[in-house]
Formats: sequence, structure tokens, C-alpha cells
Amino acid sequence: MRIRIFFSIILAWVMLSPVVLAQKPEQKQNVRTMTIPISIFTKKELKEKQAEEYVQADRLIVKEDKDEQQILSIRSVNSSPLSIALVIQEDLAANFNLQIKDIKDFILNLPKGTRVMIAYIRSGSTDVRQRFTDDLQRAASSLRIVSGSSALAPRSPYDGVSEVLNRFDGVPAGRRSILLFSDGLDTSEGQNHASITQSFDLERAILKAQRKSVAVYSFYSPTTITANGDSTLILASQGGLEKLSEETGGRAFFQGSIAPISYLPFFKDMVLSLNRQFSLTYLSTHMKKGYHKVDVMSTNPEVKIEHPKGYYYR
Repeated sequence: MRIRIFFSIILAWVMLSPVVLAQKPEQKQNVRTMTIPISIFTKKELKEKQAEEYVQADRLIVKEDKDEQQILSIRSVNSSPLSIALVIQEDLAANFNLQIKDIKDFILNLPKGTRVMIAYIRSGSTDVRQRFTDDLQRAASSLRIVSGSSALAPRSPYDGVSEVLNRFDGVPAGRRSILLFSDGLDTSEGQNHASITQSFDLERAILKAQRKSVAVYSFYSPTTITANGDSTLILASQGGLEKLSEETGGRAFFQGSIAPISYLPFFKDMVLSLNRQFSLTYLSTHMKKGYHKVDVMSTNPEVKIEHPKGYYYR
């Protein structure tokens, strides 16, 4: 709490500093507001996986298509509650069920006011066990074991992610995240590395997450197929998960090519990431439809900012 309060004060000071704001656009120039999730760390924190007591963010800069934009606000943990969807692949190997208690504990320890959704992606349709609710106990109780059956494997896990992203339309804009438990294997367009990491469903999920300002945190967990698959197939699947997370401002978690013994170390990193996540709103001067590249940086070279790499405007 002390870290969060101090960090919020630092960012509040940054926002009020006149040097932070880019030059105001010309009065007749068309602009629109854009909100994205960002997470701010020091490089030392990421390396040692230990939160520091003080973080000097200095000046924050937002560039869209290489043009500096005007920051309107940066809302912290307390002023922008989190909406988070846990998305679980139905055909994960049975040892995933041993992790359910730790996942429940993670949900129960989320900050008060957090909205949680629980969904299972499977063949045919997505099983939404719990719609967004701020009742953390209710959300945790809605978790169930996975069947582990390959017959229930989704056509593509990213197709299920796209479906879940539609559910975010009913929650306030701001700090939004998905926790995806999947092997990342998408063979809808073939089984070579390029087909898996550049599939249509993966690209669509990335663009939709960017447009809806949802950061995706992925946790690699093998299915019966990838548990016994070759290393090339596993690396391609993990590459798909990593691409999804990196492009949306989240993070991918792996424990080599095997099922994680415990999610607890990952959740520890997640707590740090979520506590350092902010909702940044800026004025975009680009009204042209299409893809716009985004870059968020700090004048402090020791600060690293995770953020969506862009978004599609239509």
C-alpha cells in the first residue's frame, strides 16, 4: 500500500508538471481521446522480481505513429478499479486441476472493487461460468476442474479470447486484463511455426484487445497434444502466447516446455504488475482509419513501461 500511494503521488506530480504535456493541438485540429493500460517498473524490479519502495517516473511521453500526443490523465490503482477475466482452455492436461486452489486464492486476494469474470474456452462455444462481478468469493467459487479431453479442444484458443473480449463492452474503460491459461496451439492454418504465430485468429485477438484496451497475461499450460508434442510445436505455441501478451501490454509466463509445478511464482509477478498498472488517457491527433502504432516512454532510462504496441481505429 505504501508503494502504491507513493507511486501514485509521483505520477500525480508528473501529470501536473507542465513539461509532461505535449503541445496542445491546434484549435481546429480534430482529436479524439484514447485510453490504454500501462505498467511502470524499474529494470531492477523486473530483474530481481522485487518491488522497490521508490520509483521516479520522471516525464512520461506518449507517441502515436511517432508523433507526440497530449496526456490527459493517468489513473492509478485506487482511482481505476481493475476488470479481469480468467480464461481457461478446457482441454488442458489434468495436472492443471492441482492449481485451482492457488488460482482461487489469487482471486480472493485481489483488491476490493476488482471485477472478475471466469470463462472456459472449448469447441463449439465459450462456457462463461461467471460474468463480471465484484463478489470475489462468488467468482472464485465458480472455478471448476477442466476435462482434459482433446475432444473439447477449441478450434483456436485465440478465437475464444476474441469472444471473451466482447464481454468487456459492459465494464468501464480503464484497467482491463485477461489471464489466459492455454497452450497457445492454433493449428487452424497449419502446424508450422509461421502458421501458428501469425494465424488469423491470433492477429484478430491482438487487434481486438488493443482496440478495447485489454492487457493479456498468458500462462503456458500444456494439453494432451502439446504435452507429448515436439519442441518445435511447443516453441511455436509459446511464441503465439508471447506475441499476444507483448502486443497488448501484458506478459507471458512459461516454465520451459512443461506444466508449471506451481503458479505461485507467476502470481507474485502478477501482483507486482497489477499494482503497477495504470490507465493512461491521451488525445490522439490521428483520425485516419487503420492501425496506429503507440509508444510510451519515460525520460528516466531506468524505467520500463509495458503497454499495447498499437491499436486499430475504425
